[in-house]
Amino acid sequence: MSSNWAHIDYKKLAILLTPTFLRKSRMLAWLGLLVYPIGKLYDEWYGNRARNLYILNHNSQVCYLRKVLNDEFDNEFRRIKIDDGLGYSAFYIYTEGENKPKWLYTENENKPIYLNNQSSLAGTGVDFYVIVPAGLQFNEIKMRALVDFYRLASKRYEIIQA
Repeated sequence: MSSNWAHIDYKKLAILLTPTFLRKSRMLAWLGLLVYPIGKLYDEWYGNRARNLYILNHNSQVCYLRKVLNDEFDNEFRRIKIDDGLGYSAFYIYTEGENKPKWLYTENENKPIYLNNQSSLAGTGVDFYVIVPAGLQFNEIKMRALVDFYRLASKRYEIIQA
């Protein structure tokens, strides 16, 4: 995204503002030397402006968060995905104090019940998963900082490498 209103070439501006009868090579070199620090400050400001516009154009929506993560860590293949937290309701067979195992089906019925870890239960787990492909090398601290910057404060997440 570029906007022409903010793009200024200070060396060219100094030349254009110099009267034509003073436009000698030594004078132009001296003017270039004078405006060089202003041009460096301008370049820093322009780069900071571009970064701030990028931040302002992205928010905590899933599509934008996925785009930001892929732009930073997997720009070529864009394989990082964001998935909803499953939110299973807790199903207790017996309490820990009872210490009585209970069979829920016979071996002939062959109906397995899948057990979920604590983070996948509704109300106690995570709200979304950041799924990173197994072959991708990334800095987890940097990824967490980026997700924390963009996510809503009430949302919890987990980074999974699959």
